[in-house]
Amino acid sequence: MTKLDENPRWLAVTALAKIKNGAYSNLQLNQLIREHSLDRRDVNLLTNMVYGVIQHRLTLEFWLKPFVKRPKQLVPWVHELLLSALYQWQFLDKIPQRAVFNETIEIAKVKGHPGIRRFVTGVLHQMDRSGLPAFTTIEDPDERLQVMYSMPKWIIQELRRQVGQDKMVAVLASLNQPAKQALRVNLDQATVADVQAELETAGLSVEPSAVAPAGLIVTAGQAVNTAALAAGRLTIQDESAQLAVDALDPQPADRVLDACAAPGGKTTQIAAALAAEQGGQVTALDIHTSKVKLIAKNAARMHVANRVAATQLDARKAQSEFGDAQFDRILVDAPCSGLGLMRRKPEIRYEKQLADSLNLQQIQLAILAAVAPTLKKGGIMTYSTCTILEQENQAVVEQFLATHPEFELETTPTKQGLKADRSTKTLTIYPDDYLSDGFFIACLRKK
Repeated sequence: MTKLDENPRWLAVTALAKIKNGAYSNLQLNQLIREHSLDRRDVNLLTNMVYGVIQHRLTLEFWLKPFVKRPKQLVPWVHELLLSALYQWQFLDKIPQRAVFNETIEIAKVKGHPGIRRFVTGVLHQMDRSGLPAFTTIEDPDERLQVMYSMPKWIIQELRRQVGQDKMVAVLASLNQPAKQALRVNLDQATVADVQAELETAGLSVEPSAVAPAGLIVTAGQAVNTAALAAGRLTIQDESAQLAVDALDPQPADRVLDACAAPGGKTTQIAAALAAEQGGQVTALDIHTSKVKLIAKNAARMHVANRVAATQLDARKAQSEFGDAQFDRILVDAPCSGLGLMRRKPEIRYEKQLADSLNLQQIQLAILAAVAPTLKKGGIMTYSTCTILEQENQAVVEQFLATHPEFELETTPTKQGLKADRSTKTLTIYPDDYLSDGFFIACLRKK
């Protein structure tokens, strides 16, 4: 076994205990990877274990329950150690059970006292002898789905109501698959083909996105340390997230408002389509100083800073700040519950309640109403979220239109003709459609 401080299994347990206590999974992982000298294989195992345990937490808890009499008395790291052993044993078929158990017991021995080592050893051996409980023992069908897919019951029931049983199950199954490594090429600096060739020369396996025209998918290797990323020829951005700006379709001389802009991925995408010499500019808002600095930093890295005005402002004060009819196009990528990101940020599923969506709906409507007067007649306002619940999507658009007769809904365009046969003018991308993030986009034209 490698030194414990550099052991990906122990680092995963450390991260999981902190995430259970409220830390963000992606930030914890990035911090651990920065602080420890891990090779690519160890980084992959660490990442897989952290996201895997979070994704399957309700399943793993169900399997563990019969073998731990007083779970609330367990030291948090010991609890996470047992869940991570279960995850490796049941979900990682390339690691032999013997290796999983031996490493888990060794961590318990080095990190804990002899009583902890004996306890962990006893639990693992008992699981092996008795076998794990079957899902079929759960009588309530929704509770069974909750445990099988590790998804809170309220999400299961709300999705069933909105999309039907079959689609709901397909969405749940897809959310426990690994997230794709998606990139957006900075078309202001390079072509998709050139960046693909550059990444392949650097040893990565890359294919064009079937969803976003400027998108690339890395199927082997890591783009995060490449020269192309450092030089601003590409950025890390999900395929679905790229569609909002494609639908907005900014023109070179446009003045654009990005009302909820941080960290600036969509801002830089808008800016890449603008021409500073023709007066094209995107005003990017956020209420936090630190996030405004982040937008500016991203704009500089992507070589579009001369077209970006990063501004600290609550979007709900846009009219008093800018006046009426100032912008040709507006993007409202609204604050939302983020349930479309559950593959990428798996802890979201345990943190949100239906009430959160209803509260956010009021904020979303307030932002749309506040920025609407700043749009010129004939201009387009694109509303987008990274959630899949109609409360924050279709319902928001319908309520906005009911109180703003000067706007009309247009069909959301996509350059790849996605869901061309849909019956709605808005576009909802579910996580199982293209294995990208869940996303919603609506285009509203001011008459």
